[in-house]
Amino acid sequence: MHTSPAPKIVGPRDGKAGSLGSIGVRFMIDTDETYNGGFSLVEHPMGPRKLAAPLHRHSREDEYSYVLEGRMGALLGDDVVYAEPGDLVHKPRNQWHTFWNAGDEPCRILEIIAQPGFEHFFNELGDAMAAANAPNPGVVLANSDLPQRYAIEFQPERIADICQTYGLRFPGVID
Repeated sequence: MHTSPAPKIVGPRDGKAGSLGSIGVRFMIDTDETYNGGFSLVEHPMGPRKLAAPLHRHSREDEYSYVLEGRMGALLGDDVVYAEPGDLVHKPRNQWHTFWNAGDEPCRILEIIAQPGFEHFFNELGDAMAAANAPNPGVVLANSDLPQRYAIEFQPERIADICQTYGLRFPGVID
């Protein structure tokens, strides 16, 4: 029998915060804090014209990006979409995708992750980047087992093209 998690209020400055290179991460609700571990929730602040991550796909989780402020762009398979505050973008498992701040002002999204557990990838990646003093997540990912453990594939060779096409920056590739 599962017990219900304790009530929790997450304020605007609560939760562990870190950097994933071109975007930030703030951990708001993790797997252990949801009934039956149903989802996790992180916030991603993104600076103007920043690519969040290389093109990638997950085999175990769906992601839902709810835009709080700014304008988010996303490449979902072959489709490019743009989302404004109040919009929700579904990034289904097994679909190649990436996302970015498509504007000249800050952008913030809430990322709902189902199946939970992938928030630990963000935590481990951020800690490894800080320990290695590496601003580019690709440096850490190329030398770790994180992608295999979290069943995620990347296409780093597409970063420069995506940045050029959409006028974006990504650390270590196009700054």
